[in-house]
Amino acid sequence: MSIDTERRHWVTGAGALAVSLGLNACGVAAPAGGPQASRAPARVVSLGPCLDAILVEVADRSQIAALSRYSRDPYGSSIAETAKTLPVTSGTAEEIIALSPDLVLTGIGQTTTSALDRLSIRSEVFDVPETVAASLAQVRRIAALVGHPERGEALVERIEAALKAAEPAPGARELKALVFMPGGFASGPGTLMDEMMRRAGLHNAAALYGLTHSASVPLEAVMASPPDLLLAGQPLPGAPSRAERMLQHPALAHLAGGMKRAVFPERLLFCGGPVLIQTAAALARARDAALSDPAR
Repeated sequence: MSIDTERRHWVTGAGALAVSLGLNACGVAAPAGGPQASRAPARVVSLGPCLDAILVEVADRSQIAALSRYSRDPYGSSIAETAKTLPVTSGTAEEIIALSPDLVLTGIGQTTTSALDRLSIRSEVFDVPETVAASLAQVRRIAALVGHPERGEALVERIEAALKAAEPAPGARELKALVFMPGGFASGPGTLMDEMMRRAGLHNAAALYGLTHSASVPLEAVMASPPDLLLAGQPLPGAPSRAERMLQHPALAHLAGGMKRAVFPERLLFCGGPVLIQTAAALARARDAALSDPAR
């Protein structure tokens, strides 16, 4: 499985339900409708952590029948503490039926939608946004689905304000930066993270290493042309990430003075929506710290 496929399965949570029904979660689906589509749902289930993060911002607490189990992961979720106070589901068919939802938010995958249709459960399907504009559109869509479009607009305004605040100062030097995903993969060109880096005045160094999508960057390539700034995820307890292990490699010791490091939590790597507020601030802090370093 490629890193992009793994990312989509984690972000959308589409795989869990499909596996539970003996199906293959792939393909493209259109949102399901039905007679309930015009009414604000009373019980909403979300099957993806990125959808979870939006839902808790725009829905009434009483509307949330369950979030995905991934939402409680302290390293992968931006709403882990909030999720501990709400029901969660692993997305099996049995669990969903027992929750009696009138709306399920799920990831892209025609077979998943078909399975929900066969269970007479209304679903709305979402892809992984690869641009800020697409992410904001998801915020508005989910807010409208749960009957609170004004909350969606308010959240969009907060995100846009955070993006504006994270913009570099006029004339600031653009830094080459590399963001590592869990497992040591770099966030490549054409991704949401790539756009966020550009908005923060950072040039995504992944493209300089020949990456055309998210993939691993060889240690030799980093040694030959180190980025100005390396943004590495926080290591799990007792299990440092590949990015951290790479940075400890003796061959990189002589790069210490030329390549700056910053911690970039993994929970900021995958999702859009309200997570972009934290992502923009983290990128701006790392950029400003690197530019103000007297060694540069």
